Amino acid sequence: METNSINIEDIVKQVLSEMTGDKKVPAGSKTAGDIPKTARVAMLTKLEHFDIREYPIPELGEEDILVKVEGCGICGTDAHEFKRDPFALIPVVLGHEGTGEIVKMGSKVKKDSAGKPLKVGDKVVTCMIFKDNPDITMFDLNKQNVGGADVYGLLPDDDVHLNGWFSDYILIRGGSTVFNVSDLDLDSRILIEPCAVLIHAVERAKTTGILRFNSRVVVQGCGPIGLICIAVLRTMGIENIVAVDGEEKRLAFAKEMGAETTVNFKNYKGVEELAEGVKEAFSGYLADFAFQCTGSPAGHSNIYKFIRNGGGLCELGFFINGGNATINPHFDICSKEITTVGSWVYTLRDYATTFDFIKRAKGIGLPLNKLITHKYSLEQINEGFATNLKMEGLKIAVVNSL
Repeated sequence: METNSINIEDIVKQVLSEMTGDKKVPAGSKTAGDIPKTARVAMLTKLEHFDIREYPIPELGEEDILVKVEGCGICGTDAHEFKRDPFALIPVVLGHEGTGEIVKMGSKVKKDSAGKPLKVGDKVVTCMIFKDNPDITMFDLNKQNVGGADVYGLLPDDDVHLNGWFSDYILIRGGSTVFNVSDLDLDSRILIEPCAVLIHAVERAKTTGILRFNSRVVVQGCGPIGLICIAVLRTMGIENIVAVDGEEKRLAFAKEMGAETTVNFKNYKGVEELAEGVKEAFSGYLADFAFQCTGSPAGHSNIYKFIRNGGGLCELGFFINGGNATINPHFDICSKEITTVGSWVYTLRDYATTFDFIKRAKGIGLPLNKLITHKYSLEQINEGFATNLKMEGLKIAVVNSL
């Protein structure tokens, strides 16, 4: 059969049309080609229930990025929103511990937020969306955290809908913070956001001047946050770490992550006896520094009893209002001259530092990836949240490749 130039042109147009789903591709944009017309999201439509909904994938602006989602962890914040909607976001697409592969980019997208080149096929994570706040910069001296910015997965629903990582695709708008993490495996990328929380907490702790290589450190609460805290301390060279929790499985994993000794608070009657247990674990000494990683007011009240005179405390367990704690200012703070810092989420600089922490932790043999104990598909997200609320695992993830 004879094929002329017109036939070839028609064939090329047909192939391109099939590859782009008959969607117009903006001039200068970069695309992987095989992109569907619609994407599914897990929409939280009422308390404790997600619906899988499908929406059109919109056209990209010159600074936008379309990412095919590979996976996203379930955070404690997601669980709070799932159960109580404290941010009044329903209906909402949650998921802020996500990562995926760039499949399409606007023509003006060249580099990530750290200056690293970006291209279609790169693996990325997001940190925040700026709200015209000049104090939030990559290397700001004030170390302002992300409280002044929006975060994907905690955005009110709009006409785009692809606003959270519990989805097939997410649309990253121009002005967002994006990092190229193609050198990390999927599980490591899912753990970046919670790890950044602990990088920030330890940096806050260091400002007290008390946390040193030879410090005796107690970490209270061995969920994912407390376990990562132990790992960060170990990568810094701190070895004398005591982990406190009420579950033996978590305490056993705390040792894998670098804790030298563990204390099960269920084995003690009252806080004074528990404090003696911590002291015994430190060979007769109280802690030089403590990290309070639970969201329990009682946990905060107790932590002061574990710290020596002149010691330090970093409280990071309360991302949302968890209630009031009872302390005695004289005995707990003044007479002991305790130096206390609070920590809440992270800065941009902490986020970038986290990538190096993850590599270092793996380099010294810490099993970070074992934190992810359960994986569910997008269709199974309600089951995944149920597992999270039952505390049957550590980090629960929604992974699209299942």
